[in-house]
Amino acid sequence: MVKKTKIPEITITRLSNYFRVLDEFKRREFYNIASYQLAEEMDINDSQVRKDLAYFGQFGKPGMGYEMTRLKEEIQKILGLTRKWRVALVGVGNLGSALLAYKGFQGQGFHIIAAFDSDPKKMGKKWAGTVVYDITELKSIIRKERIEIGIITIPAPAAQEVANLLTKAGIKAILNFAPVRIAVPKNVRLSNVDLSLRLENLSFFLSR
Repeated sequence: MVKKTKIPEITITRLSNYFRVLDEFKRREFYNIASYQLAEEMDINDSQVRKDLAYFGQFGKPGMGYEMTRLKEEIQKILGLTRKWRVALVGVGNLGSALLAYKGFQGQGFHIIAAFDSDPKKMGKKWAGTVVYDITELKSIIRKERIEIGIITIPAPAAQEVANLLTKAGIKAILNFAPVRIAVPKNVRLSNVDLSLRLENLSFFLSR
């Protein structure tokens, strides 16, 4: 039974990483895994692993660790990866095109149902199997296709306007790749991916 406590966002991030580590261990034909093994793979301590998992229940057995398949299935349920999520992408530029072509999303249950752009040359065409619509059709397509997640991959100046369109259309979660802060209603979950910031972090460590 899930405890009625607020779960730290960093814990959810680590759950996603545990899920990937378990995938790797399963390929090595491991059947059980201990908390210290998960911890070593992620460079954290094993008490943190146990604490993270304890938010959601008791999955291991003393002296035996965690049964690989069961733990992976439980984390999959916790992360909502046992269902298909319908996704819309706005901005079919270089980054947007690359995301449309990436096949790994479907394996995790994320299906990009529709893409949107303001370039007339792209409208009506299929990009990696996904139809590109005029952005003026965004609201009607999202509602028709029952899309729940939006991805923004457009230049910064237009990001807030697009976020407004997505939320008004009923989108409840947005992944924003535009290098700018955007505001969304309280009932909408926003996750920002600033690639420039990640590169700046790398340059800092390389410069020392």
